[in-house]
Amino acid sequence: MKKLKYISSLLFVAILLTGCSEKETPEDRLQAYISNWNESKFSDMYSTFLNAETKKTFDSDEFVDRQEKLAEDLGFQNLKVTYTKPKEDTEWNEEKPAVFPIQISMDTIAGPIEFEKEMTWKYEKRDDKENWFAEWDPSFILPKLTAKDKIQISTMSAKRGKIFDRNGNPLAVNGTGYEAGIVPGKFTDETKKSELAKLLNTTSEFIDQQLNQSWVQPDYFVPIAPVSKNNQALLEQLIAIPGVTYQETEMREYPYGESAAHLVGYIGKMTAELLEKHKDEDYKETDLIGRQGLERILEERLRGKDGVGIYIKSPEAGATLQKIVETEAVNGENISLTIDAELQKNIFVSMKNEPGASAAVDPQTGETLALVSSPSFNPSEFMLGISGDRYKKLSEDPLKPLFNRFAAAYAPGSSLKPITAAIGLEKGTLKPEQGLSITGKTWQKDSSWGAYRVSRLHPEAPNPLNLKNALIYSDNIYFAQQALAIGKEDFVSGLTQYGFGEEIPFLLNISPSQISNDGKIASEGQLADTSFGQGQMLANILHLATIYEPILTNGIMYKPTLLLDDKTKQVWKEGILSKESADVLKNDLRSVVVDGFAQAANIPDIPLSGKTGTAELKTSAEGRGQENGFFVSYNTNNPSFILAMMIENVEDNGGSGYVAEFAAEVYKSDSKNK
Repeated sequence: MKKLKYISSLLFVAILLTGCSEKETPEDRLQAYISNWNESKFSDMYSTFLNAETKKTFDSDEFVDRQEKLAEDLGFQNLKVTYTKPKEDTEWNEEKPAVFPIQISMDTIAGPIEFEKEMTWKYEKRDDKENWFAEWDPSFILPKLTAKDKIQISTMSAKRGKIFDRNGNPLAVNGTGYEAGIVPGKFTDETKKSELAKLLNTTSEFIDQQLNQSWVQPDYFVPIAPVSKNNQALLEQLIAIPGVTYQETEMREYPYGESAAHLVGYIGKMTAELLEKHKDEDYKETDLIGRQGLERILEERLRGKDGVGIYIKSPEAGATLQKIVETEAVNGENISLTIDAELQKNIFVSMKNEPGASAAVDPQTGETLALVSSPSFNPSEFMLGISGDRYKKLSEDPLKPLFNRFAAAYAPGSSLKPITAAIGLEKGTLKPEQGLSITGKTWQKDSSWGAYRVSRLHPEAPNPLNLKNALIYSDNIYFAQQALAIGKEDFVSGLTQYGFGEEIPFLLNISPSQISNDGKIASEGQLADTSFGQGQMLANILHLATIYEPILTNGIMYKPTLLLDDKTKQVWKEGILSKESADVLKNDLRSVVVDGFAQAANIPDIPLSGKTGTAELKTSAEGRGQENGFFVSYNTNNPSFILAMMIENVEDNGGSGYVAEFAAEVYKSDSKNK
């Protein structure tokens, strides 16, 4: 028994040693090779797994460097290599090659690639060791790729979406211009680089970056910067530099120019800061991006997505490109606005480049028909890359053409008085036919007001003074007394019902209107000031137009919309004014134009209603301050829009009557266009 145990022990050791020295199968080798491949360990793949014939045909550069470069240039991601397992009873014969079907998939800049190939493994002796080694050629990188082939990447540019007004008039479209660029093989004078950079308002470093892109070839056209078709002088200077030329290209155009510049905005060159901000959104340094206005706000919808193709280019003469993978360009979305571009233009022209802002809304739907800031700028200048000197001139212009006034908020002055009246009517403290006895130019409730007094411009107003005459003569004392009757809390509550003190629900970022800095009214003096749109009160011009809607809708105020496909009649506030009160105000606002100080708007055949307002901006109690004039108006018989207009510095131009004159021109032009 002891002898048998000894023999059994020797047999066990022999079997164990035999198992430890068992040779690798071709499948074992394939698994290890694929593991390295999936991790892009190309050097290990080359040194450890390729057979002698393959290494003789392809050196390390052709195997390792080419795969690493293509992986980077083509954006290989999610590489996955698998193989079809052989049958379990497969026997490996060292005299015969072992062949495995392998599956290769990856994502690229042009889309996913999937293909299948057969990989052959041969048994070879190397460095006194024997093992299985793989045959390889470039078609394992990309389908049908050979050693002599080149890879070409082509980009199919997506067309940027267009912006239209409600009637199909173009506000931002893709016209044509030129792309200035370089043919590297002909651009041999390096000293001309700085000259070219200056002409195109860029840098020598940026030009180098463009020329050093992986796809660039000596005879390729490399774009550098856009140039307007109208700038013939610059084009002539460019082509005088050897190797510099230009090609016609699509270019953004803004048909309504300055009149819609602050609203539509413009596209411009990508900056390093913007590229970092949008680093996960596939932008390139050469891209244009929305920089201001709706071009920026709607960038995601307008930009589209470029198409990319990866192709094999054979060295054989006349050979056609062989497509590997291609993703078609997806054009940006065309977007229509509620804006009436002709009305927008008419308003802008009527303002005569005076500093100010205007807004027009449809009182029955809440649609925004115009948003104007004056003076303005040419958006095409910024789209093409404005020079430093030109930008400095615009930014230092005392009229501030770059400042978007319709996005700001201003003291509305007497244009608020109809809203004060509306709050009093609904509260029941204001009786429209009841007259208040008011005499003199100033008034104060009692001595507790100290030095503060309410002043009025027209002490000749009838006495006692009812609501209609108070609006006609724009009497500050009347409205101050009505506000006191309403009371601070109820007056704040009433203004809140009209949207004061809250964000304006609008696509663009515009300043909200405020009752005061803290939303409260601290004293009776402040209450008096606020009743006629002074004190700390501020109103946005779009909101100012919107708060007149309840007068025409019997108490409904709609959210202002800007996109034509937005749902209309989105109620923002309702039940804030009864029909009875609305009828009183409609009648009185017509009288303001007919009998009051908006005579410039009392035009034949176009009956207008509205309210003027003048807000004085004083830095001290002494002297005279800047005055901003307002006029909020609508066509009495056909109120298709409410127009709110503000002009700055009207103190020497006749006050708010000056604004009424501008507004009248809008209605005249609008009437001619219909």
